[in-house]
Amino acid sequence: MTDQSDTPTPRQRVVRVTGSRRARLTPVPGSDPEPESGPAAMPPRSRPKGGKGPNDDQLIQDVPPHY
Repeated sequence: MTDQSDTPTPRQRVVRVTGSRRARLTPVPGSDPEPESGPAAMPPRSRPKGGKGPNDDQLIQDVPPHY
């Protein structure tokens, strides 16, 4: 004896995504599927005080490979 009612509760389903290795879940009923946004305003990156070197502009534009 299990406690099952006549009407099943809606559940998340697994949805296959074509061309992807990962599946996706449908949103939980009654939830907001949109993720929360991050901080309203990120402060700009501060530059170090002092003189500007010959390659400072290039170093600031470079992005490490793990990003």
